[in-house]
Amino acid sequence: MKAEIHPDYHFITIKMTDGTEYQTRSTWGKEGDTMSLDIDPTSHPAWTGGNARLMDTGGRVSKFKNKYAGLGF
Repeated sequence: MKAEIHPDYHFITIKMTDGTEYQTRSTWGKEGDTMSLDIDPTSHPAWTGGNARLMDTGGRVSKFKNKYAGLGF
C-alpha cells in the first residue's frame, strides 16, 4: 500500500433522527465529530412500512408543491 494517499480513518459519532447515537469509523470529518442524520432507517417510510412521515425541515416539499401546483402534483 502506498503511503500518504489514503484519507484519515477515525472515530465519529452518528446521531439518528430519534436522538440515539453510536460511534463508527469513517473518513468523514475529523476525529470526534458528530454527523446528524436527516433521514435514517427509523424515520424513512421505505424502511418503516409507510408508518413514518418525513419532516419538511427546509420547506423543500412546500416549495415544490407551490412551484408545480397547477400541474396536478
